[in-house]
Amino acid sequence: MFAVLKTGGKQYKVQAGDVLRVEKLAADAGEKVQFNDVLMLGGDAPVVGAPLVDGAAVQAEVIDQVKGEKLIHFVKRRRKHSSQRTKGHRQKLTLVKITEILTSGADKTGVKAATGQAPKGAAAPAAAAAAGSDDLTKITGVGPAAAKKLAEAGIGSFAALAALSDEQIAAIDAVKVKPEWVEQAKELAQG
Repeated sequence: MFAVLKTGGKQYKVQAGDVLRVEKLAADAGEKVQFNDVLMLGGDAPVVGAPLVDGAAVQAEVIDQVKGEKLIHFVKRRRKHSSQRTKGHRQKLTLVKITEILTSGADKTGVKAATGQAPKGAAAPAAAAAAGSDDLTKITGVGPAAAKKLAEAGIGSFAALAALSDEQIAAIDAVKVKPEWVEQAKELAQG
């Protein structure tokens, strides 16, 4: 049995036991991941998705995070311009070994979905939103750096900032909390 899966903008025809180099995934070596974008299942009774096969998935084990071969792009403009430019690139890749092809029940396995790496700076707001904290940058004078320092000090919501006493404010060394921040936090905490 084989499957055609899609990841990183590319399609791969895989069988159990195959080793693939795919675009970088957000997973560590030894972790088990699951590719949910299955376009086709082949074998005795082929199934073609429209565009995806419902309930099908391909499970794999991450072997290692590697870099691809070096690609060099050289540009030379001739005649009167006499300019040259060289650019190099090494693509970040993930080595995975296909362990199992599931024809149904992919959503009930509990295996982490194979996704690309989140861009830098996107993980912190997502983690803050997941923790149920407020966006402290809505307070006038609190920028991203000050909000980060407040979060490190254990203040992640308007209510927590509004409940600070003068002694607690003086004890915070990371950032100087201004009295108007506390007043605005009280107003924002009430709605």
